[in-house]
Amino acid sequence: MDKKNYVLIMAGGTGSRFWPKSRDHFPKQFLDILGTGKSLLQITYQRFLKLCPAENIFIVTNSQYQGIILDQLTGISTAQLICEPSRNNTAPCIAYASFKLAAMDPQANLIVAPSDHFILYEDIFTERIRFALAYTDKHDALVTLGISPTRPDTGYGYIRYGKETQTGIYKVEEFKEKPGLQRAKEYLTSGNYLWNAGIFIWKANSIISALKKHAPEIHDLFERGKLLYNKPEERDFIDTNYTSSPNISIDYAIMEQADNVYTIPADFGWSDLGTWASLYETAAKDPVNNVIAARQIDVKDTRNSIIHINDNKIAVIRGLDNFIVVDEDNALLIYPKDQEQEIKEVVKRMSETFGNSFL
Repeated sequence: MDKKNYVLIMAGGTGSRFWPKSRDHFPKQFLDILGTGKSLLQITYQRFLKLCPAENIFIVTNSQYQGIILDQLTGISTAQLICEPSRNNTAPCIAYASFKLAAMDPQANLIVAPSDHFILYEDIFTERIRFALAYTDKHDALVTLGISPTRPDTGYGYIRYGKETQTGIYKVEEFKEKPGLQRAKEYLTSGNYLWNAGIFIWKANSIISALKKHAPEIHDLFERGKLLYNKPEERDFIDTNYTSSPNISIDYAIMEQADNVYTIPADFGWSDLGTWASLYETAAKDPVNNVIAARQIDVKDTRNSIIHINDNKIAVIRGLDNFIVVDEDNALLIYPKDQEQEIKEVVKRMSETFGNSFL
């Protein structure tokens, strides 16, 4: 196990597309959404123990979740929590973490991954990550794992890749936003598109160099704290300066601009579990294609639906096809599954009308 390998698990999001199960105070990465007895964060953490020492795994999160993480990850220390004081998207949090780890180990080879992905074939995943780490250890390259698409999904971004630069490594030509259905079908047919999983591998110094070239405002902000990282003064510097960083994703800030971006196509049973429909795709189904999590329920004439009911409720459901039904605390969601991309905006509008108590 290479001690130069480090993992940054991003666990600061609110999981708003998984409302109402996921709430601002306890979002989906901390939930046992798969019914395994472990949260998504716990599963992710254990997965990466195969790739580096436990002390080399860092959790990048919002300060409000520090207590939850320490409760869920036995043995992790507060020094392994990289806490952002505000949510400014992925570019600033990755920049902060990269500067911090580069100061700790100038040879640090990083895996950056979300905390809430489902991976069915973990051995294949681990092998692909090791392959990527071996490449970035020898090259100034920004590598992303691309998932071989199995359907024309409109909920994922896509990667268009070009020539094979060496066995299993392909040059990225373009990142594509979430497409419409027809365009997604074209991507699937073309054979040179992958789903963008948001899993990155690079050396800390490689991403810092890319920030300097393509996102100088972010680079310069965190560069100013270079002598403070991993010292008591780090916290004050971050609390004072972090909120002024641009609110931008790492895809927009770096990946879509840099010319040293490569992808490794992979197929390890991946889902980002970003929505109820993505959970539906991965979960076991009954004979009429329902996914039901409920203790007290009577369901008839209902198919192709995902239903989550609180244990202290009894539910009677009739005549639904392709629906999401989720009862959680003070909120109830009943929505067509094929229109779930609207839910986030609907909840936002409702919060403006009724307040934030149900967020």
